Amino acid sequence: DRNFGIGFDQLLVVERPSQPSVDFKYRIFNADGSEVENCGNGARCFARFVYDQHLTGKRDIRVETANGIMELHLTDDNQVLVDMGKPELVPEKIPFKAKEFATEYCIDIAELGPVNIGAVSMGNPHAVLRVDDIDAAPLETWGPAIESCAQFPNKVNVGFMQVINEHHIRLRVFERGSGETLACGTGACAAVVSGQLRGWLAQGVKVSLPGGDLFIDWDGQGSVNMTGPATKVFEGKVNL
Repeated sequence: DRNFGIGFDQLLVVERPSQPSVDFKYRIFNADGSEVENCGNGARCFARFVYDQHLTGKRDIRVETANGIMELHLTDDNQVLVDMGKPELVPEKIPFKAKEFATEYCIDIAELGPVNIGAVSMGNPHAVLRVDDIDAAPLETWGPAIESCAQFPNKVNVGFMQVINEHHIRLRVFERGSGETLACGTGACAAVVSGQLRGWLAQGVKVSLPGGDLFIDWDGQGSVNMTGPATKVFEGKVNL
């Protein structure tokens, strides 16, 4: 089972840091070989790996990514809390082609027509759509169509969100370069930020993804905190 056993969505690389205030450098590669700026779920796995491999004895770990510094904390109950940084909402910094910031945008997709989205960057760009039934969401067609939308010059991850109540959502994510994945930490953060900005969610939200639950906390101003598990499922060697 490549999802819960031998196999992976992204390759994470541990490297020496380039600055003394950081413990490690963290690089991320998608299934198509492209290198990306950020991966929240990967950050939790990264923290668990370097700690379990005795590469560090710290439970508070600072790592550098292509998008800046991330702070990771291993909790006493085997969860990992990740400071995901502040969400970027300014269109040109996402990047997203729009005249000015809005909590919701209407984009025109040739294959689909007008689609309402929230646009957020968590170090990588996300478009967030609300759907009534996550199980019936058309990821296979809408995902790639929106991923390649010209208004997102670097392409975009696409989140399909079903609001259960103001503290609980269900989410599926079509990731650029990978397709649908069972969990996406930055996607969970982007969905909660977009949901709060659009008035659907309160502070402190459980995000239920196909691969498990995450807890996302955002006060509306500062950094987004993500908490979730990271469990070793396999160890092996690959000859390169």
